[in-house]
Amino acid sequence: MSKTMHPEWQQLLDELERRREVAMAGSGPDKIEREHRYGRSTARERIHKLADIGTFLEFGTFVLTPSEDGSPLASTYICGICDIDGRTVAIGAEEYSIEGGGTGVHLAKYKGGWSGFIEELAIGYKLPLVMLINGVGGSVLLQDEIGYPELQSANPTFPMFDLLEQVPVIAAVLGPSAGSSAARANISHFSVMTKDNGCLFAGGPPVVKQALGLEIDKFALGGADVHTRHSGLIDNQVANEDEALAAVKSVLSYLPDNIWNRTSIKDKWSAGDQNDLLSIVKPGLRHAYDTHALINCVVDEESFFEIAPDYGRSLRAGLARIEGHTVGILASDCRFMAGALDVPASLKQQKFVELCDRFHLPIVYFVDVPGFLVGPKAEEAGVLKFGSLALKAIQQAKVPVYTVQVRRSYGLGGVATGCSNPLSVRLAWPSAAWGDMPIEGGVEAAFKAKLNAVEPEERAALKQELTKKFEAQTSIWRTAERFGIEEMIDPRDTRKYLARLTRLAYRIPLVQR
Repeated sequence: MSKTMHPEWQQLLDELERRREVAMAGSGPDKIEREHRYGRSTARERIHKLADIGTFLEFGTFVLTPSEDGSPLASTYICGICDIDGRTVAIGAEEYSIEGGGTGVHLAKYKGGWSGFIEELAIGYKLPLVMLINGVGGSVLLQDEIGYPELQSANPTFPMFDLLEQVPVIAAVLGPSAGSSAARANISHFSVMTKDNGCLFAGGPPVVKQALGLEIDKFALGGADVHTRHSGLIDNQVANEDEALAAVKSVLSYLPDNIWNRTSIKDKWSAGDQNDLLSIVKPGLRHAYDTHALINCVVDEESFFEIAPDYGRSLRAGLARIEGHTVGILASDCRFMAGALDVPASLKQQKFVELCDRFHLPIVYFVDVPGFLVGPKAEEAGVLKFGSLALKAIQQAKVPVYTVQVRRSYGLGGVATGCSNPLSVRLAWPSAAWGDMPIEGGVEAAFKAKLNAVEPEERAALKQELTKKFEAQTSIWRTAERFGIEEMIDPRDTRKYLARLTRLAYRIPLVQR
């Protein structure tokens, strides 16, 4: 028998529904239609695109934003929890169509975006955090609402940086973003930006014009090409919003919920023909080869997700699986600067190794590196300064690093490709070559006076004679004979070794951090 609702409830529920209608109306049909014309969705629409159907649980639904005419306006920030492919995450999205998605400085506390409720919920429950960024950071109208200017150095940042040490943080820049919103994109483990609408900057075109008198287009100032190819602020660029949200889902699938858990293992996987490796890689040091083809042959088919493909292109980085187990992949790319590590490649390695180390992912490094990039421009850029950061990150990694010596490994650049912890293993193909420096350059440096003392027509013959002498002395088989490398392998056995080692890595007990 059903019970009759007390009559006083109806008035209260009507008020709840009226306010819900204001919240769901967002910025109103005209502004929402404008966003749709630009190929942008509203914040709530974006969340529902990502979330499993019916799983989004919102917080702060009834927050209001001041408007110039005093009419009620919905919140500039939508946040809550939802499931993505069956996993619960914390999620926050800026609503650009309402006051540019400005952070809620007029509220008792931020809902999120620059610290705030949703970040604290994520760190409290140890949930991955997804941020959908499309906001201006601050707002004069919202600043006026609090009645006094804030001292910026007094603004808290907790728990933004603490989150990076405990849970995956993933950012998608889906439209114009400036100030604190723009900076927030980089305070993440992975970031993606849309080419059609994404752009971010410390100060947008109006600020640049005011400060410098310079007229500049927003995409020229801070579009996807700027930040994925040059600044390195954003990891990946994609064509549009749907592709960005798909990238968010992909990266999440490789990572655990937090540092106290391991990532899931896929039951179903397939592998390519390992005989293909002998045609992909030519043993001669002067032959370029397709690094992506090498990676894709060794890992599970269609499992390699590349990170920062347009930045530091002499080094490839990404997430993949080997027999269903997630691993981090690093690989020298001899098609760019012969595989030398420059400043962007070094910074890319540092960030990626720290990601893998944080979330217990063993690292596989396919090495073909002549060393750090040399030359005046490299020195001016501080190649040794930033190269040392790449070296430090991998040498201090706690996870296993499985180094596969494909071809070259010389100097400090070679040191930056391996780890000396007791879990790490070095494998070599018979095509490998290593040492303090390449033989030809070493002969030039060590015997410069002797070479310059002979006639020019005799110089080439003398250099060849010295080179052959030292080639015999620096055979990699001498290293193998003295157990200076754990194993020399047929390239076709690479996947077999890595699969067995990776399974061992997943058996290591996790230490509470």
